[in-house]
Amino acid sequence: MKSEKFENEFVLLMAVLMSIVALSIDALLPALPEIGEYLGVKNPNDNQLLITMIFLGLGFGQLVFGPLSDSFGRKPIVYIGFIIFVLATLICVSTKSFEIMVFARVLQGIGLSSPRSIALSMIRDQFSGDYMAKIMSIVVMFFILIPVIAPTLGQWVIQLFNWQAVFYFNLFFGVIVMIWFWRRQEETLPKRNRIKFSYNIFLDGLFEFCRHKEAVAFTIASGFITGSFMVYLSTSQQIFQEQYNLAEMFPYIFASLAISVGLATFINSKIVMKFGMWQMAFTAAIVYAIISLLYIAIYFSGNNPNIFVLLTFFALQFFSVGFLFGNLRALAMQPLGHIAGIGAAINGFISTVMAVPIANYIGSFVKTSVLPLFIGFSVFGVLTILVFSYMSRTTSTKYINKP
Repeated sequence: MKSEKFENEFVLLMAVLMSIVALSIDALLPALPEIGEYLGVKNPNDNQLLITMIFLGLGFGQLVFGPLSDSFGRKPIVYIGFIIFVLATLICVSTKSFEIMVFARVLQGIGLSSPRSIALSMIRDQFSGDYMAKIMSIVVMFFILIPVIAPTLGQWVIQLFNWQAVFYFNLFFGVIVMIWFWRRQEETLPKRNRIKFSYNIFLDGLFEFCRHKEAVAFTIASGFITGSFMVYLSTSQQIFQEQYNLAEMFPYIFASLAISVGLATFINSKIVMKFGMWQMAFTAAIVYAIISLLYIAIYFSGNNPNIFVLLTFFALQFFSVGFLFGNLRALAMQPLGHIAGIGAAINGFISTVMAVPIANYIGSFVKTSVLPLFIGFSVFGVLTILVFSYMSRTTSTKYINKP
């Protein structure tokens, strides 16, 4: 464990490493109708699969790359994942089949799962406790800058070239990040701390993971929040472009709401050391549930509100999300420092595999109203509160951070 010193370049590099994932998702949002038309998609709701299925790959890929990084080091596994991402991207731009495109998006997710999960492992290699939560909040804050600019960037690229150019831009961005990572980032897992590779490494890691109920509980809570938020990611283009006829404004609306998440993560990084990651996340979960329940009570008829009212609800909802993402991950990873690679992989796998069916199921109801979206927010917000309530009764007070 290195001294808990704030290292600007390390934090920024981890954020940018993870942001390849965000760019591959959010920059494609304005292109979904055009891609669907090119590939002959008849049901516009099917376009959501190009967003949600990349998360399926992200979930499963971590199960391979996380354990391997515990045995062979973090950096080599990041490179292998990026090579897979490159191959998948080339398939995306060359296919004329929607099914092949969906498969390639899953493959992209598998490749990107490496930098995404291993960045989390590298943070855990360096830091622990509330300071780790602080670092994760700062990483998420920079990470959020990508969704702020990605849809607008994607729209500009489409207008200048075509939808395939969005994939090429993501590829170029990834190459730049990999060069930076190769030249500037040291290996964070010394050989003396590596786990000897064996075919049982994942099962052993899974059993060790399950021994820590905090890791299991907060991984499940991450799945609840990630799943409900993923519904918004996969349906936002449809909501703003089709339900509100705001196609031209969509990138700017998406960016403004992403700023709400980023602001919350920034505030969290400033105060989490004072109040503790447990207290911050628990309070945010309560707020998350209350806001969505309030929307349901007011607009239970299913009629969409004025766009400014909707944006206010979304902004408040996502502000609370900003306090949940980093803190829930930090709470889950706190007892897993000795198996950070496998721990991050299982954490990411479970939360993502939970999130994909949640997003696909709830997203199928988001056709003419946003009410199903807020119903999903409320259900999983309440479930997250129940996780905290259960853990507060069964976990030692030493683990629960209180001001």
